[in-house]
Amino acid sequence: MRDALLLLAALLAALLTVAARGDDVLDQRVERLAQELRCVVCQSQSVAESSAPLALDMKRLLREGLAAGRSEDDLKQELVQRYGEQVLYRPPVHAVTLPLWLGPLALLALGGLLYWRQSRGSRP
Repeated sequence: MRDALLLLAALLAALLTVAARGDDVLDQRVERLAQELRCVVCQSQSVAESSAPLALDMKRLLREGLAAGRSEDDLKQELVQRYGEQVLYRPPVHAVTLPLWLGPLALLALGGLLYWRQSRGSRP
């Protein structure tokens, strides 16, 4: 009887350890996914960094979805449908978001061109 109780306790401890590891993996997946999403209230923080009630709700939705076996892409798509593409830190490249991707490069090129023309024209 005593051996059976020890075996049962060992099995219970092993199950709790596996469950804790599973929660750690889930926590890491939620955190990584929340880093890729922008808080629509704060705008300058990721969902992982924000403590706004909406960001906490988004994290809860991510956790529940991942725990239910939904894919990360499905969850992202649901949030995009709900809040628009501004929720993504890296929106996909298409006609609407092209200025977001190419704008900084165009401004850098324009600044370089202006500097080059200014320095060329100021030679004695």
